[in-house]
Amino acid sequence: MFTHDFKEQPYWWDRSASPTEQDTELPKKVDVLIIGAGYTGLHAAIQTARGSRKTLVIDAEQAGWGCSTRNGGQVSTSIKPSFFELEKKYGKDMAFAIHTEGKNSLQFTGDFIRDEGLDCSYDVVGRFHAAHNSAQYEKLAKATEHQVPGLENGAYMIPRLEQHSELGTNAYFGGAIFPKHASVDPAAYHKGILGKALEAGANIISNCAAENIDRNKNGFSVKTSKGIVHADKVIIATNGYTGSLTPRLQRRVIPIGSYVIATEPVGKNLMDQLMPKNRIVSDTRKVVYYYRPSPDRSRIIFGGRVSLGESNPRLSGPKLHNSLCHIFPELENTKISHSWMGYVAFTFDTLMHIGVDDGLYYAMGYCGSGVGMAGYLGMKIGQQALGLEQGQTSFNEIKFQTRPLYTGKPWFLAPSVMYYRCIDSLNI
Repeated sequence: MFTHDFKEQPYWWDRSASPTEQDTELPKKVDVLIIGAGYTGLHAAIQTARGSRKTLVIDAEQAGWGCSTRNGGQVSTSIKPSFFELEKKYGKDMAFAIHTEGKNSLQFTGDFIRDEGLDCSYDVVGRFHAAHNSAQYEKLAKATEHQVPGLENGAYMIPRLEQHSELGTNAYFGGAIFPKHASVDPAAYHKGILGKALEAGANIISNCAAENIDRNKNGFSVKTSKGIVHADKVIIATNGYTGSLTPRLQRRVIPIGSYVIATEPVGKNLMDQLMPKNRIVSDTRKVVYYYRPSPDRSRIIFGGRVSLGESNPRLSGPKLHNSLCHIFPELENTKISHSWMGYVAFTFDTLMHIGVDDGLYYAMGYCGSGVGMAGYLGMKIGQQALGLEQGQTSFNEIKFQTRPLYTGKPWFLAPSVMYYRCIDSLNI
């Protein structure tokens, strides 16, 4: 099942070592303190540092240790609720604005990578969103045919009889192509953002956990594992790792483990048969699978939710491999070279959120679509901390919900996953 040189860490870490950070002591005072050195925090830091604010980014682990380097490297328009679901809840104008933010996040990510010259295997490859049953195919076809004017995405359908042109499997009932979606090496992308934040003048200190935040008349006093720092403004950029440091925010995000494996090298002929194009792939299951070829097309990177409770990568890896082989039986004897997991943050309305809570700026809750949206909203919250009008988003207008008795530990996760798996087994 595992290769002799198997690693319990992300495949991406083999390819992209983090750049050397500044050897700096914790400053006594900064204009902006950012807690969390993933995509959100670093994009915020680029904005504030380039805006001539003395900026410090701290992280409890090594910068990028969390899901910014643990994801599957799929870049989409990010918005999970349909336009019509949002229209019913918020009205037509807000639904349009929210979906526009999703389009903007995809555009922003590509533009940033190109404009800043980042070397991170970014490519607009398109997504094949596979229908796991016939009812879901019809639902996809209807949505593709009736796109909202102004939100057209160029999507088109691939019927089951033509599926092998996109994916060498009979496990699906066709699907939809979203041609503007992209892929990226997530760790290389993070490395590039970190470098740009350092170039802008931000200080970044890893292994520096924030332990307590006190508000005072001059701003904030933050106790860390390396001492106390005073800041005029604080940005919380912890997403799936949001904890008791910010209990109000902790009650509003649901940490969910997402598990990923990389296969050992696959022969070119077999890769061309199974994944003839460099598409990123997802499916219509509630308990979704997502996968893609590695940037050099040597391996398949395969992820999903495979456990009712959180488990370690040595246990989740074989489960993911079984799911992979259900789609591609040809990979039965292909071993796992890497297995890892990370925490994404879902929300009760399946929308991302940004704003100010009790004086603390925040952006989080990307619902598994954070590769593009985390950077985009990180940029926006950095602009908001600068007081810039262009930092405002439609997400600022939406209430960040919680639920009674929820304190940040998702006791309801296991029964929810069982329920959704049951739904996935039905042709609905």
